[in-house]
Amino acid sequence: MAASDSIISIGEEAECEECEEFGINIPPLMPPAEWPECCIYRVPKKLRKVNEEAYTPKLVSIGPFHHCREELKDMEMQKLRYLKDFLDQTGKSKEDLLKIIQNKEEKIRHCYSEDFTHISSNHFAKMILLDAIFIIELFRRTKPWQPENGENDEDDYVIKNPWLTNGIRLDLILLENQLPFFILKKLFKFTGPEYHKAQKGGKNKEVTFLELSLNYFYVFTISNRIDTQLPENFNRKEVKHFTDLIRHVFCSVPGLTMKLKQDLDSRICATRLDDAGLKFKAVKERRLLDIKLCRNKCLEHFPCFNLSWLLACLPCLKKPFPWMEKMQSILEIPPLLVDSNTEDLFRNLMALEQCRYPLNSYIYNYVELLDYLIDADKDVDLLVQKKIIVNNIGSNEAVAKVINSLCLEIVVNKSCYSILGKEINDYSDNHVNRIMATMKSEFYRDFWRGTATTVALFVMLYQFWGFLRPFVIKRE
Repeated sequence: MAASDSIISIGEEAECEECEEFGINIPPLMPPAEWPECCIYRVPKKLRKVNEEAYTPKLVSIGPFHHCREELKDMEMQKLRYLKDFLDQTGKSKEDLLKIIQNKEEKIRHCYSEDFTHISSNHFAKMILLDAIFIIELFRRTKPWQPENGENDEDDYVIKNPWLTNGIRLDLILLENQLPFFILKKLFKFTGPEYHKAQKGGKNKEVTFLELSLNYFYVFTISNRIDTQLPENFNRKEVKHFTDLIRHVFCSVPGLTMKLKQDLDSRICATRLDDAGLKFKAVKERRLLDIKLCRNKCLEHFPCFNLSWLLACLPCLKKPFPWMEKMQSILEIPPLLVDSNTEDLFRNLMALEQCRYPLNSYIYNYVELLDYLIDADKDVDLLVQKKIIVNNIGSNEAVAKVINSLCLEIVVNKSCYSILGKEINDYSDNHVNRIMATMKSEFYRDFWRGTATTVALFVMLYQFWGFLRPFVIKRE
């Protein structure tokens, strides 16, 4: 045997001994990496590191992820109060409600990305019951829907404190702070039709749990970003939990299709596009993601008719010459309310997309488009003037900072705005539009600069004519 063969043989024996020492035992039955029902996730670490507070409940714990956290125990007593009121109103027993949850325990557990084997079956059922009844009672007590013989605002500890109401509402949209929607609906349905009756505008009506949910989260919105009139293509069976509900309503826009992402030119921002003659218009009657570019066909063939620079200097020309304004292309965008809750809302919606809808990241696509349009506080100022952004957090610089930070650590390969992105790029790349942008930003930024530029042009033309005039007259 050669020396090299003996070395190989000794190496193989040593490797075999090591394998025997560190044996790998494969169990005959292994749970899947993720159950088909899984829809409630622990936020990925790379997203959590960007802003951990955005994914962490501050007042109330819902579900197993943050259960028994010391700083959230104050609301446990309120859960017990709501449970007592619930049992008194419905006449149902606690044992009957626990039985409903225990029959669905396996399905409920499979909805979470972790198994929580350390929580016993009995403890798990009681936790789900307390959290579910707390949510149902809270939703019923929220205006405009109110129970026929329910408590007044003055008697309800949560409802009478606006800061507490807003904080709990924000906690209930966090991805890690969810209950499966199906168990909430089942418990609500079990109460019977009498419990479903509520008052709105002095009239009694039997409401569904979906209607109560939409009513409760309505205050997160401006105009009709979320409303109780669901779009025709909204599939109620697809709703998994509250974070998913809000995303579904936002994304219920006809015509949104995912294609390979068309990256926008990094030089594009709202002010540069405005200088190039692209006008921005707030459209309140559309849902949040329904953004469209209305291009003037004439400008595609005759871009020299883009007179945005002149209208910027002399807006008084819009009334006597309305055709000048109609010659411009318009980017129609629904209004967006930016307040102290906006960052947490969008971060959790995008975290859900990263975990469950990686190929349909509509919310991320929307935020990414805003990120391109907003490069600095001057871009926010323009969009605020156009009523596209409603700034409720103070300075425009703060709004720009929030929007520009939302897309960090998120990876997406497709976009529902690919066609729109290409149209905006084509508009920006047009040489005439670039010249118009330069004229507006440098020479026609305001009335006085535009007037000075126009006067200077007339003086220059007059002097040039003075130079040519002797030669023209001499020839004659």
